[in-house]
Amino acid sequence: MTEPVSVAAPLLKVENLVVRFAERRGRGKTVIDGVSFDLAPGETLGLVGESGSGKTTIGRAILGLAPVSGGVITFRGETISNVSRAHRRKTASDIQVVFQDPYSSLNPSMTVGSILVEPLDAAGVEGAAARIRELLDAVGLPADAARRFPREFSGGQRQRVAIARALALSPAVIVCDEPTSALDVTTQAKVLTLLKDIQRETGVAYVFISHDLGVVNDISDRTAVLNDGRIVELGDAAQVATAPVHPYTRRLQMAAPVADPKGQRERRAERLAVLRTP
Repeated sequence: MTEPVSVAAPLLKVENLVVRFAERRGRGKTVIDGVSFDLAPGETLGLVGESGSGKTTIGRAILGLAPVSGGVITFRGETISNVSRAHRRKTASDIQVVFQDPYSSLNPSMTVGSILVEPLDAAGVEGAAARIRELLDAVGLPADAARRFPREFSGGQRQRVAIARALALSPAVIVCDEPTSALDVTTQAKVLTLLKDIQRETGVAYVFISHDLGVVNDISDRTAVLNDGRIVELGDAAQVATAPVHPYTRRLQMAAPVADPKGQRERRAERLAVLRTP
């Protein structure tokens, strides 16, 4: 008799998520409307959409930084939405974040070593000095980087510091909120490669947020396309990027830059045709 194949339970699950922000005169604005997806251990799920689509709000809801008006978010089977701060702190080390702008997310008055030791001290981790050396090595920075300030690094190096900080407590999930959008193309590619290498070595799962379908395809296993607070397409990353089904996804695909000028002109013509399609 053949043994049944075991399927790992989702590490993170978002079910019918609704996020509504209060506005003047008691009205509420719904930013996220019934979004559902899950994330497996070691998987990368890309959230892609234009500005205002709601992708960053979903990331903030996962982190407990945005209100959850409806639905539920679970981590390892336990509800983490609409819980007390004390309860939320229990999962803080397991779910970390890398923000878009590494400079504004790093305290300019602190050395890199001080920035990295903060979460270690807060968690009571012993051997912080050795752990800092491990983290710097993991993100490809020299040991003497610990004595320097964020302003002494390039944008790509500062993002490596931010990634090291996110890795400090060995999280299971990292929410990557547009982590490469402020970087040039070459640096962007290096950071994406670094994230993939770290995932292979540690098994960390990513929720990778971006407006760029090409970037999401490069790093993600699956892609969820967001438009006006709803998922309009969800599937294999390569399939969504190369053969999208939904018209909105096709528009994102057509908007992606192409290195070849002739190819760019053809892409622009195709995009105009799609936009004219009812």
